[in-house]
Amino acid sequence: MTFEIADRLKGLPQPATIAMSARARALRAQGVDVISLALGEPDFASPPEAVEAAAQAGREGDTRYPPVGGQPALKQAVIEKFSHENGLKFTLDQILIANGGKQLIFNAFMASLNAGDEVIVPAPYWVSYPIIAKMMGGVPVEAICREEDGFRLSAEALRRAITSRTRWLVLNFPNNPSGAIMERADLEAIADILRQAPHVWILADEIYEHLTFDGRSHVSLAAVAPDLADRILTVNGMAKAYAMTGWRVGFAGGPLPLIRAMTSVQSNATSGVCTLAQAGAVAALQTSPVRRDGMRDIYQKRRDQVVTALRAIPGLTCAMPDGAFYAYPGLVGLIGKRTQNGREIRTDLDFAEALLDAEYVATVPGSAFGLSPHIRLSCAASEVQLREACQRIERFVRSLS
Repeated sequence: MTFEIADRLKGLPQPATIAMSARARALRAQGVDVISLALGEPDFASPPEAVEAAAQAGREGDTRYPPVGGQPALKQAVIEKFSHENGLKFTLDQILIANGGKQLIFNAFMASLNAGDEVIVPAPYWVSYPIIAKMMGGVPVEAICREEDGFRLSAEALRRAITSRTRWLVLNFPNNPSGAIMERADLEAIADILRQAPHVWILADEIYEHLTFDGRSHVSLAAVAPDLADRILTVNGMAKAYAMTGWRVGFAGGPLPLIRAMTSVQSNATSGVCTLAQAGAVAALQTSPVRRDGMRDIYQKRRDQVVTALRAIPGLTCAMPDGAFYAYPGLVGLIGKRTQNGREIRTDLDFAEALLDAEYVATVPGSAFGLSPHIRLSCAASEVQLREACQRIERFVRSLS
């Protein structure tokens, strides 16, 4: 009997970040000196306090099924984090702990989307937002954020994107892939539009909130517009700011009916999150932010290094990322050129593939993020690697004719 894939999965692409990373690993397996800047993963170790707390939980026998929605201790730590750092007030039953931020997005969309419902995703966007929306029968709608505006979402772009079928607006600032942040005035303008569209819910993905540069700080939409809090889901997690990607701990706070529905989805999918990982997350949230802030300062230094190098390459543009740990250079000046072996650079995918083939630097094409022609480079690598990668990129660009 021939296996046939479900209709909901037909046509869904593999996330480009994973695809390019897989190509880089395959080349490495052949002995090639590849520098992969494709994945957005911190290159720091997880907090020792988290590691010890997880080990201690295991030694004490905390290894049984956890509550589906999260251990009370972690929920309480998340409540205190939201209150202290974001000015948001939640109760225990308004918090959900999940297997990373991605599961929270999956839960929210599965719990709320019907076929044909629209999800506004400001472009450029993290690759999984439109993919998950499509899996649930939703229709992604792009709201373009322009490079000349620092890739921030404008109120006018949002206004044009909203229709009677709009169900969700996704806000991911600091942004992956552009590093853009939304200042308070930006969010106030967005809130004014949303007040005119009471049928639109907002998913605020704040996973990069602590990675802001040049003295800037993140502001939560629910704090700027508390009158909208009954339709805002604030999503966060341990992966980026705490260098705990493999622990798979995400958390969200939101309106009780939505959290209950999301918990129901999770109870029938994965159940609760690993008890040891939850214990580690409690310890990480309760420790001093000094280590976290130190990582941020290193990311800022790397950002400065990469952007300076990229801006010196003829044909490239590069907006200054205000947060996260990516650079998103533009390739308009290189489209139409040819490589030394005669391949024409017609798209950013052509550029990314040719760069990997010629100089063994793995990046991700901007087409995967909804805005071309660009590539995304992760700055979560050593200064030595980043310097060498930029030199290889420059050598490749100068070889084009």
